[in-house]
Amino acid sequence: MEDPKLEKHFKSHRSTVTSLSFSPNTKQLVSGSLDACLFLWPFKPQVRAYRFVGHNDAVHSVCFSPSGHLIASGSKDKKVRLWIPSVKGESTVFKAHTAAVRCVDFSSDGQSILSSSEDKTIKIWTVHRQKFQFSLNQHSNWVRCAKFSPDGRLIVSCSDDKTVKIWDRNTNECMHTFYEPHGFLNDVAFHPSGTCIGGGCTDASVKIWDIRTRKLIQHYANHVASVNSVAFHPNGNFLLTASSDATLKLFDLLEGRLIYTLHGHQGPATSVAFSKQGDYFASGGQDQQVLVWKTNFDAAIPFAESINATNNKYTSGNDVSTNDYNPSARVSSATNQQKKSQISSLKEKSYPETNDERQARKIDILNGKSTNPMFDDGDRLEITNIGPAYENGVSRSNSASACLVNSAPTTNGISKNNRSTYDIESNVHQAYSPQLTNTLEHIVQQLDILTKTVAILETRLTMTESKLQDINGQELDNRKKY
Repeated sequence: MEDPKLEKHFKSHRSTVTSLSFSPNTKQLVSGSLDACLFLWPFKPQVRAYRFVGHNDAVHSVCFSPSGHLIASGSKDKKVRLWIPSVKGESTVFKAHTAAVRCVDFSSDGQSILSSSEDKTIKIWTVHRQKFQFSLNQHSNWVRCAKFSPDGRLIVSCSDDKTVKIWDRNTNECMHTFYEPHGFLNDVAFHPSGTCIGGGCTDASVKIWDIRTRKLIQHYANHVASVNSVAFHPNGNFLLTASSDATLKLFDLLEGRLIYTLHGHQGPATSVAFSKQGDYFASGGQDQQVLVWKTNFDAAIPFAESINATNNKYTSGNDVSTNDYNPSARVSSATNQQKKSQISSLKEKSYPETNDERQARKIDILNGKSTNPMFDDGDRLEITNIGPAYENGVSRSNSASACLVNSAPTTNGISKNNRSTYDIESNVHQAYSPQLTNTLEHIVQQLDILTKTVAILETRLTMTESKLQDINGQELDNRKKY
């Protein structure tokens, strides 16, 4: 298994990067930010990035359509915009909600788009003419995130009311509700098989539920701060997370363990996304940066065979064609056979595991030295060849290096770094007192009450505005008569 490698480094946003999405052909990456702008980043050298301006407030979510011909964005200005990803930056806009839009997502067929909001609702619209279809209204607090299932038949949503809901798109009814006792989810996503969901929680945990058995099957407690974003690798074998502890973490879902901790952002990491084929992933943070990484770690597992084999575990043994996959593109046929037997359904893991940190590799592009030492298995490896700088607002770090630290003991007299990330995180966990936890929970409860009060006031104001508009309209009609 090769290590992830930093490929590109973009920085033109003037505030926190909130959301990321790759184009289906992986030639572009779109980012949204609290600076109210979108940036469309090209992967070709010397090609300028496009800056899209139109929203009047923070952009919370961006998403490429399955065809790549449209980009959807949701904003604090209560609006959803559909952009054409070209140099002109043309867009259509519609007021979708009565409060900030937190998330937008396209259905797999590209015909529908959903939006979730701080007004506690999820709304589904047609992409053509943005015609409203229906609304899902059972959450009692802000809806942080909502996503379509891969087949488009289900919707998953997470809210500040500490629930995760699964909705049937045909009946518009809630099929099941998962409850979070300690915090609420910031982000939620469907597993590529469509049978599981994964989410990142404010209590620093990462959880995966099986929506068929309606049980929690994996629980990770490796982060030490709120988990802001999660993304499944397209082959379904890995989960990537971004946290306010300034790290990205990669979990092997088949083994049920953490395998990488990535340090690249100076401050909270806020968003992650995989490309459609899984060969790249991107991360955004409060440091206003967008980092693009070469995946590498999935090279030993063929993409098509992996996802098909995983899907076969979740279906009734239906034969899934792999004609679109070219084995020679990623791995030899011999390796295919060797790895094929290792692909199975997600390993059940019902308890949090922090010992994974001792085995997980750590990649730090902030503190690495520009050297090229000799090494063997377990020694520190410095990767310094990041690549040349880009122009026109798109930059790449020339001095960044990736530092891989293994906690294995010395075997040949060479000094090694034995300190594991686990030891650091354990100390942070111990520093939290029960009194502080109780105080924070009380504050959250009070904030929930305030939020509900504000929502009621906003509803009444909206009704008053509507009445005033009706009165003004009637007065104008009367004046025209006379």
